[in-house]
Amino acid sequence: MPVDIKICGLKTPEAVAAALGAGASHVGFIFFPKSPRNVSPADAGGLRAAATGRAQAVAVTVDAQDALLDEIFAAMRPDAFQLHGAESPERVAAVKARYRRPVYKAFAVREAADLAAIGPYAGVADRFLFDAKPPRRAPLPGGNGVAFDWSVLSGLPAATEYFLSGGLNAGNVGEALRIARPPALDVSSGVESAPGVKDAARIAAFFRAVAAAGAPSSA
Repeated sequence: MPVDIKICGLKTPEAVAAALGAGASHVGFIFFPKSPRNVSPADAGGLRAAATGRAQAVAVTVDAQDALLDEIFAAMRPDAFQLHGAESPERVAAVKARYRRPVYKAFAVREAADLAAIGPYAGVADRFLFDAKPPRRAPLPGGNGVAFDWSVLSGLPAATEYFLSGGLNAGNVGEALRIARPPALDVSSGVESAPGVKDAARIAAFFRAVAAAGAPSSA
């Protein structure tokens, strides 16, 4: 079954072109100063133009206030927001209502019990994103290149819409697809040559690995 693939943390026209050329269904732009993938709303607005009509542009934020979300929305008109902090179900609903865009909610996962956190967000968030819990004292909530035990996702209801994230790369994505059978994938550091530096060859290799696993991209 085709899967959606989001290349996240894009910062340059070349990286956006590589993601789109490989067949990404979603392209992600991160607005979090601590991240090496951080971009300004104005820069993201220029970058996302290439994705119009080709892929969904996702604005990724961490506990952002309305002022920043307003700036992002005005500058880049994202197709969706991804909330990667401690946002409550009420906050997710408020963001959806304010911008009339789908909202994805990220969760950190280490074990099956961690998935209980999604309960209050069911029917509120349009999609979930499951990332590995960051290493202790890590400055970033995601993008740490760490994977988790994908088998814990087997207990999810079959219709759960989510992105599988965390430590994915061309070398392990086939195994992730076999174990978890996710409807969508999210990759960032796994297609980089250095933190924040996307590598076109690694992006292409990731898509080839997905196709080789029998799960072509949906684009």
